[in-house]
Amino acid sequence: MLPVTLLTGVDERFRAAMAGELLSVAGAGVLVEYDLTGLAAGSVLRIARTTSGVIDREEIRMGHPCVSCAMRGSLVPLLVSIAATEKYGAVIVSVPGAGDTQALAEEITRDAADELRVEAVLTALDTATFANDVSGEDLIHDRGIPTAAEDGRAIAEVLIRQVEYANAVILSQPDEVVEGLANALNPQALVHPASTATELFGVRLHDPDAAEAWVEPGSTSAPLQTGGPVRTLVWRSDQPFHPERLYDVLEQLVAGTIRGKGTVWLATQQRARLGWDSFGTNISLGVLGRWLADLPADRWSEVGQTHQARSALEWHPDHGDRATYLSITGIDLDIRELERLLDGCVLRAGESADKLTDPFAPYLEGSSAA
Repeated sequence: MLPVTLLTGVDERFRAAMAGELLSVAGAGVLVEYDLTGLAAGSVLRIARTTSGVIDREEIRMGHPCVSCAMRGSLVPLLVSIAATEKYGAVIVSVPGAGDTQALAEEITRDAADELRVEAVLTALDTATFANDVSGEDLIHDRGIPTAAEDGRAIAEVLIRQVEYANAVILSQPDEVVEGLANALNPQALVHPASTATELFGVRLHDPDAAEAWVEPGSTSAPLQTGGPVRTLVWRSDQPFHPERLYDVLEQLVAGTIRGKGTVWLATQQRARLGWDSFGTNISLGVLGRWLADLPADRWSEVGQTHQARSALEWHPDHGDRATYLSITGIDLDIRELERLLDGCVLRAGESADKLTDPFAPYLEGSSAA
């Protein structure tokens, strides 16, 4: 079974340097890279090489100029063909900044489990820009990262998603704040400076089932607080939010934050379990599905394992698994102020959900919790 390491990062030069370093210690290894120069015109050049030279070069044509589309469906057959030669001991895939390492890792596991094994998912961070990027409002296009024209993601979301799915994070330079952020965003990940990154190669770090659990929609992050400026508030309420009060303070809740996520119970959306996702100052609330309390037992498997496990421990006799769980991370966060704002949004005694106006309803239309 051929081990595969997925390496991503939005800084092209740093990612390329790390890919070269990993290849240099891979022995009989292969590095797969992508030239995105022609992406806008609908083509991507994929190159596979060893330390001795190029072993495969292919132009991938697409009807839709999307980085992930160029990789899905074409990368796995290449990797399987490399494995079939039995000449190589490992493959490193340098995933472009707009690519989706989670989708690729899951595709490899699903389609080629007999031939390939995802050894590790690594992300390379430029410490000079990371803290500003994940707390700002710039879009991925503002950084000139090749991607589809309609890709409207914020750079904060791209970077944070990469860190959250990684088994290990590689820092361009040692940096206590960036290391603290990486640990808060993904407590399971190892964090290494570039100078020791090659120590990660050949170590089996990736567990598909564990990876699925820690990025489950609606889950929270509960890092071990070790001091320093990076702080995370973990907040819970077994009472629903008053929709108008929550809506009115959303901007205040995400101001100065880097990542917020969790499950939301809204008084006017009794049947819908909502997910909170914020990246920098960009926030979205969407329907994750039904509450376990509204599902027959034979459909509980439709709900993520993390939510099931949490619900089993904290099941309420009256409203079951309905509750709000949030984690909010940032630099020098005023934890008490955030708690005050969130506490003030909870439905109060005597308030009836039937008489409330829901400003979130227009944004949730078309979603279904059935």
